[in-house]
Amino acid sequence: MKIDLYQVDAFTDTLFGGNPACVVPLDSWLSDELMFQITRENAVPETAFFIDNGDVIQLRWFTPEIEMDLCGHATLATAHVLKSILKKTSPFLVFETLSGTLTVKFKDGFYVLDFPSRMPLSSDLPDVLKNALSIQPREVFKARDFVLIYDSESDIKNIKINRQYFDRLNMGAGGVIVTSKGNECDFVSRFFTPKALLLEDPVTGSAHCSLTPFWSKRFKKKILEAQQISARRGKITCEDKDDRVLLKGQARTYSIGSFWIK
Repeated sequence: MKIDLYQVDAFTDTLFGGNPACVVPLDSWLSDELMFQITRENAVPETAFFIDNGDVIQLRWFTPEIEMDLCGHATLATAHVLKSILKKTSPFLVFETLSGTLTVKFKDGFYVLDFPSRMPLSSDLPDVLKNALSIQPREVFKARDFVLIYDSESDIKNIKINRQYFDRLNMGAGGVIVTSKGNECDFVSRFFTPKALLLEDPVTGSAHCSLTPFWSKRFKKKILEAQQISARRGKITCEDKDDRVLLKGQARTYSIGSFWIK
């Protein structure tokens, strides 16, 4: 069986920037184990599998370790494949996912993702996480992910993670966001996942489901410019819509190919 495969750099206007995702169109679902094997073979943070039923597209996201409940960059990558490569003509896409119905619109060369808002609440810092951090946060919050607030962008750039402690965290599909006000944008962040093959995720759309309402409330503004300052870096324009967030970004195609399963 021949299956098409696309690799896309998401949340960037530059090839080799942003977060790479593989996108696999299917006629019917493969077994979960086979989708995990494909994801591990792809060796990128996440692979998206979709079935296009016309008006509604079924979408699932896999890391090499788990199936995710929500993934921003792989959703953007899927929208890019459907719009820019497969030439789907509808002005917006409707995805059915583990996080319910998600839509992506196309506007002025950007993809606008409509995602659920996940306002983080004040939380204690677990000792194991405290021991894993080279720089301690000023404030601690939690939604799906821990959201750690720092004083400066310099702290975010320079923080180091001790995996000996960090990988003891039991987060399920969640991770740890470190964030601060930005020097050249409203806020910056980085994202780390315990027990994952790749410790740092380059650009994490789902993290901005918590970062958007948090910083929107702090800054008292609805539209914010964000940068995830990993080595690959990414840019996201975020809009707080109360119970939803809009995440706007771009994407670039890296490769188009196929693989065979006998």
